[in-house]
Amino acid sequence: MQFSVLVPVYGKDNPEDFRTAVESVSIRQTVIPDELLVVVDGPVPESLRHTIASLDEDIGYMRILWQKENKGLGTALRIGIENASYEFIARMDSDDISEPDRFEKQLKVFETNPALSLVGGNITEFIDSPENIVGRRIVPQSNDEIYTYMKSRCPFNHMTVMYKRSDVLKAGNYQDWFWNEDYYLWIRMMMAGGKFANISDPLVNVRVGKDMYARRGGIKYFKSEAGIQRYMYVHGLISLPRYIVNVTIRFIVQVLMPNNIRGFVFQKLFRSR
Repeated sequence: MQFSVLVPVYGKDNPEDFRTAVESVSIRQTVIPDELLVVVDGPVPESLRHTIASLDEDIGYMRILWQKENKGLGTALRIGIENASYEFIARMDSDDISEPDRFEKQLKVFETNPALSLVGGNITEFIDSPENIVGRRIVPQSNDEIYTYMKSRCPFNHMTVMYKRSDVLKAGNYQDWFWNEDYYLWIRMMMAGGKFANISDPLVNVRVGKDMYARRGGIKYFKSEAGIQRYMYVHGLISLPRYIVNVTIRFIVQVLMPNNIRGFVFQKLFRSR
């Protein structure tokens, strides 16, 4: 089963973290991808350009799409999907570390259930070193559980997903939506009849910063999240009471709560240790 790996990168990414991320989805995998597609989202410093060039020399199946301007994650991913060579595409962030058997596990799920549109999994979160685990995000596994979960929160860890290119395009591909390009796509894939699954194992070790929860607050972030909930309500995916509850919770957590309290809430309610 041939597949591509899609990795967007931009000017503020750390060159060494990027190298580690790319190696984790290429030479260190038990199943090697057929294509490693790197979308360079706008100008990058010389140090990062050198790292990209060095990896390109070492990895024969790496292909680079250079973009003149920084257009954001949604656009970079949309370009990557459009240009990928294979039906199956695995997503990867530019600073995380995939488990060595990640692709092997995901491909086995697709082989067992070819009707699936997307297979994701759990993550661990670390600061500085993968040994310094500060949290885990556990997501629902079955299609029914994912559909239910989708109506209140994003049911996938974006950096873990492997999906079918045709089903992503059928739903309209990635579209710009501040901080929620992925959630917006999953909703549209669900509306198009997509079938989903998550693996119970952690597939990716995610690098997080100490300001992670601060970045998940503020008016702009709240408006983005509230807009997603409104989209689901308008399209009949959630009821008016569910819409009101979803938006109210987000307003309290993302706007009213100080950063330190928001961090405590996220760790206690939305993450496991």
